[in-house]
Amino acid sequence: MARVHTVSQILHFFLYFSFILCCFTGFVSANRELNEDNWKEILEGEWMVEFYAPWCPACNALAPAWRELSTRATRKALGVRTAAVDVTKSPGLSGRFVVTALPTIFHVIDGEFRQYKGPRDVESMLGYVEDQRWKQTDPVPAWKAPHSIQMTLVAEFFKLSQALRSVHTMLMETYGLPTWGSYLIFALATIFIGALLGLVLVCIIDLLYPPRRSDKVFISQKELDKRARGDQDAKEKSDDDQELINDDIVDDDENANNSDAEKNSPSDSSDEEKEKETEGGGDTKAADPVDRPEVRKRRPRKAD
Repeated sequence: MARVHTVSQILHFFLYFSFILCCFTGFVSANRELNEDNWKEILEGEWMVEFYAPWCPACNALAPAWRELSTRATRKALGVRTAAVDVTKSPGLSGRFVVTALPTIFHVIDGEFRQYKGPRDVESMLGYVEDQRWKQTDPVPAWKAPHSIQMTLVAEFFKLSQALRSVHTMLMETYGLPTWGSYLIFALATIFIGALLGLVLVCIIDLLYPPRRSDKVFISQKELDKRARGDQDAKEKSDDDQELINDDIVDDDENANNSDAEKNSPSDSSDEEKEKETEGGGDTKAADPVDRPEVRKRRPRKAD
């Protein structure tokens, strides 16, 4: 009988232990580990997400409170789940969420993201969810949301930077290159890739917008000289024509002045004076000729 009683106690202990282990496993599994493949799970439902790094002292100090938050949220059936992101394993997510300090906590509900900036004790974080104090915080703008196109590109750049860092570490540790040697390789690779991309871009532009054909006509030097002589002759001719026009204007002005003087001058002798001289029998003296104004000779025109 004693042996039966002992076996019964051992069986009960095993059952209790299994039950406690299952409960503990369930509480621990409630804290979801996110990566580049499964992070979109948080777009549905309500989540509290922590970004941490193993080398971060503040993250290690927050770890017990974060586990307690996960346990109490599951026990109270608040409908909120917890998740964590190791930025050393998933650098793309840190760029997608624009994580600039560690640890960083986000509250996510139905695809809306809000950064939690309150106290990091269990009661404060639990009250933030239970009392819905997250409604007092503005959500992240749509263009800056982690699932937007812009932040997807940023995430890819973060992945590329992490890959380049890994290559740099490999060149230094595996192949024994100095730091400047690794930097030199990266510089040459950057120049080569930039030139290649520039060439591809120029080809694409020429394909989309082909250059227009020029309608230029090539003229020989002989033809250019001939045209230059023709322009010079035309210029000289125009100068001569202008000079002749100026001379005509001067002559017309002088003739007009002469005609006006003749009109205004008194006559040489009147008819009565001529009769008196005839009756007196005196010698008729020829009247002194009236001085006439000099007539300006016209310069001969130059032959065209």
